[in-house]
Amino acid sequence: MDPHAFLDELTADPEVAPSLVGVRELPAREPVTEPFPDDLPELLTQRLALLGIGGLYPHQARGLEALRSGRNLIMATGTASGKTLVYNAAFAEAALTTPKATALYLYPTKALARDQLRAVRSLKIHEVKAAVYDGDTPKAERPLIRKNANLVMTNPDMLHLSLLPDHARWADFFFRLSVVVVDEAHVCRGVFGSHVAMVLRRLRRLVAHYGGDPRWCLASATVGNPGELATRLTGLEVDEIVEDASPRGRKLFALWNPPILDEDTGQRRSALTEASGIMGSLVEDGIRTIGFTRSRRAAELLAEFARRAVGDAQVRTRIKAYRAGYLAEDRRKLERQLADGELLGVASTNALELGIDIGSLDAAVLVGYPGTRASMWQQAGRAGRRDTDALAVLVAQDDPLDQYLVHHPDDLFDKPAEAAVIDPANPYVMEPHLRCAARELPLHEPELAIFGPTAAAAVERMTERGELVERRGAWHDHGTESPHRAVDVRAGGGHVYTIVVAETGELLGTADERRAYATLHPGAVYLHQGEQYLVRELNLVDRVAAVSEADPDFYTQARDVTDIEVGEVEAESAIGEVGQRFGTVRVTNQVVSYVKKLVSTNEIVDEIPLPLPPVHLETKAVWWTIPSRVFDRAAVGPRDLPGAIHAAEHAAIGLLPLVATCDRWDIGGVSTPMHEDTGMTTIFIYDGYPGGAGITERGAATSERWLRATLEAITGCPCPRGCPSCVQSPKCGNGNEPLDKTGAASLLAAILGGAWG
Repeated sequence: MDPHAFLDELTADPEVAPSLVGVRELPAREPVTEPFPDDLPELLTQRLALLGIGGLYPHQARGLEALRSGRNLIMATGTASGKTLVYNAAFAEAALTTPKATALYLYPTKALARDQLRAVRSLKIHEVKAAVYDGDTPKAERPLIRKNANLVMTNPDMLHLSLLPDHARWADFFFRLSVVVVDEAHVCRGVFGSHVAMVLRRLRRLVAHYGGDPRWCLASATVGNPGELATRLTGLEVDEIVEDASPRGRKLFALWNPPILDEDTGQRRSALTEASGIMGSLVEDGIRTIGFTRSRRAAELLAEFARRAVGDAQVRTRIKAYRAGYLAEDRRKLERQLADGELLGVASTNALELGIDIGSLDAAVLVGYPGTRASMWQQAGRAGRRDTDALAVLVAQDDPLDQYLVHHPDDLFDKPAEAAVIDPANPYVMEPHLRCAARELPLHEPELAIFGPTAAAAVERMTERGELVERRGAWHDHGTESPHRAVDVRAGGGHVYTIVVAETGELLGTADERRAYATLHPGAVYLHQGEQYLVRELNLVDRVAAVSEADPDFYTQARDVTDIEVGEVEAESAIGEVGQRFGTVRVTNQVVSYVKKLVSTNEIVDEIPLPLPPVHLETKAVWWTIPSRVFDRAAVGPRDLPGAIHAAEHAAIGLLPLVATCDRWDIGGVSTPMHEDTGMTTIFIYDGYPGGAGITERGAATSERWLRATLEAITGCPCPRGCPSCVQSPKCGNGNEPLDKTGAASLLAAILGGAWG
């Protein structure tokens, strides 16, 4: 395809042209290869040659050399850069030279494990006996896999719930373990990453118990701190490889901002509508295209709207949606059709973002910034062959971060990638896993070092509470039932609520207590993977929410009140005259009512009170104390102050994902004209997880850049009084009242030592 010609054609209409707000050309990169090591088994090089692989890119050669030398490794390079080949070749060599060697590959999703199984089998090396062992593996097949497979592919959930509790059956496998692979390691961030870190430490302990000593290989998309991430996940020192020497064709990356429909409210045309038009035009020109959305429903709508944008009925049949929730055989069929060219367009959730093989496409359309540069490059990387041009289009949503990025393309293309933050020392994560570890094998004091420097204090607390008991110099789990089922590695900690379909009892998922009250209260419209359900009952005793499928013409928003108490201050600094602190806080939140809003107009049609108890959250936060002279300099008087700090808080929450890998739903905020613990006007931003998730810690470390971007997002928005693109929040418990956009801009400028207006 000719991406320049396509964009010229798309913007030929003068009314459409202003939506193309930026274009960045990424030059082609020619291939550079090195020969295979002379002492690599001949059978392996022959099999690779049959797959068209005659040598290694320099970063692959470095990675393979590290693993062959017995060193641990993280490879943080781009999409399709050949990371998989490195660890597959390392284990294939081990299997050929040490017949009883084994390997454990961990993937974040079941679909990716099964896709990679095909890649391993394509080597056709009989000594590599690979199998997937996850929740979908029939129970009858599991003993055969344990007995016969030397390469087991699974996920962190299955490792936690099955392999580690049942470790005696895996004793020989662990003893002979030559390599452990953690693929797509950038996904292991936040609370999920903290849980994975504890699971991996439990694995290390059991493997050492059985005499194993494997190499560790982590593969990641580009992140800002690959070595730190790998060390925090595994507790081990690792080599890092970040230079990507793989070839690529030229790519044009376009930034598209939907037009404003209402000057007064700042409302823009839907990103989904804009993206479907672009995708339809691409497909109609015969350009193989993938569109990425953030929900199942949006993927279905993108496919349907793109079909409507295409005039040729036969071409319309070649546009499909792809998402979780389809039967496995249907997903495999769509993957084959896409790889074989039968489909011209597919609208997908991030289910196709990870390394599933769908062949090479010509264009990628992203409906909204996916939250991290790693995800953006993964999605954009789905388009492009090594020797042909490709197009990627990011269509901005009505969101502060999206709007900031399309007007500051240097932050997208030239700034370092965000750091992936995890906090394995979070006691709300560590303590349940220590209990699981003690259940697997009694814990001895020297082993506590595997879990980090705070593990000893955690064990002492758990012993005092009676969860662990010390006998003969070792700690044992004191419970009568296995603690493993009580730990959800993908949940945030605390009490977990189960979500079930009322009519069938089908399990939909789980939610932590804090989110349950805000999203699963009686009468709430609950979205699960893009599908709508109406909450019939929230049982506070059994912690079960019963829901029914629904398609209402309204959505719901909870109204709440939040108080915050300052605990231990861990770090202090200043931004000019404004004090900044980071530390522990106690957040008390009470959902008091909810409103129904019409989907079509956002009009509030009803408000219903809710008799729910308060929820307490011990977490980490960053907060700023603002003296009165800063407000004087900003010309923000007492009447304007509440709206100014509230709007600044909202905008800062929206821009925090710029500097820390998170979603705005992972964080919360409180702003108050006079806080009793600080004695001053204070703005708090806190992690929305018990014990924290490392998010605001990263924000505190880069606060000036964070607040400067927040100011630019507010001042750069053309709306007169504040809108979803700058200071309004979709999750505000006060209904976005009061908000003062002008006051927020003046205040942030004064904090940063400048002036605005």
